[in-house]
Amino acid sequence: MKLKTLILGVVVAAFAACTSPVETEREVYIFTGHREPALSGLHLLYSYDGYHWDSLQGSWLKPMIGNKAPEYYNYHSNKMEPAKYSPASMMRDPSIVQGPDGTFHLVWTLAWAGELGFGYASSKDLINWSEQRIIPVMADEKTNNVWAPEIFYDDVKEHYMIVWSSAILPENYTEADKLGQNGCHRGYYTTTKDFVEFVPAKPFYDPGFNSIDGFVLKRGEGDYRLVIKDNRKPGYSDLFCVEATDAEGPYTNPTEKFAPTYSEGACAIQVGEEWLIYFDVYREYRFGAVKTTDFKTFTPIDDEIFVPAGHKHGTIIKVKESVLEALLREEAERYGVEQ
Repeated sequence: MKLKTLILGVVVAAFAACTSPVETEREVYIFTGHREPALSGLHLLYSYDGYHWDSLQGSWLKPMIGNKAPEYYNYHSNKMEPAKYSPASMMRDPSIVQGPDGTFHLVWTLAWAGELGFGYASSKDLINWSEQRIIPVMADEKTNNVWAPEIFYDDVKEHYMIVWSSAILPENYTEADKLGQNGCHRGYYTTTKDFVEFVPAKPFYDPGFNSIDGFVLKRGEGDYRLVIKDNRKPGYSDLFCVEATDAEGPYTNPTEKFAPTYSEGACAIQVGEEWLIYFDVYREYRFGAVKTTDFKTFTPIDDEIFVPAGHKHGTIIKVKESVLEALLREEAERYGVEQ
């Protein structure tokens, strides 16, 4: 009888172990960015709640490519002009995504003007990085720049999508563009499955006026949003959203503007049931944010967030806490930071 009871107990315990919920590792938040003048490389913030951010010291990837030529041809002035900060390599607007296999893919702006591609590197842990490469997406176009590439993984089509803004030729300006200053931009995008072969650049969302800093997010099945900046000046510089049923568009139904004038570099992350949209209020040298559940009503939460001074345009992703723990250990080794 005791043997039967013992066997029954072992069976019950084994069954319970097999059927009990598996504990999942907690997720935390990483916020990429640069520090002006964008020569030091990739800077990282981290947060446990998506609202309050701390800095990881130093640069986590120093730029080694791009911005080497002393001059570039400016299609607006129709003459050669000096390249800002050349020959120092730049890393502005670093955007990151983690693929299904766990690899982190990073893209960034290479120069203010003169580079017709974006930078790319990958990593398994945000510490050790692949060789940096230039992806020359606009090499065959008459444009001055490739600004603020944003990377998005399309889990429906199982490929990566990168969107950016490039200056259009003055002869293609609309009446709305003429409200702005020289250097009016439009959105473009490419897709890739392996970061070796890229689809030729295609036009992306075009509101009919100067616009930059597009950020794509997936709200739900067949529900995508694009956060973008109206870059007309003066007085039009602000953020709004448009919607689509496919990540590649077409995007329609623009919302009301929801950020202060002279805001840019928006990124969004879902925290609980709400979406937080962060943006750089660059003339005030600070970050602002709004929250929304329906992308129709946007509530300012500037007094609920903390972003360290000096952080500039990047993206926010969720990662396993073990990724952050490894970064903190590395930070301690590099800089003697107490854990």
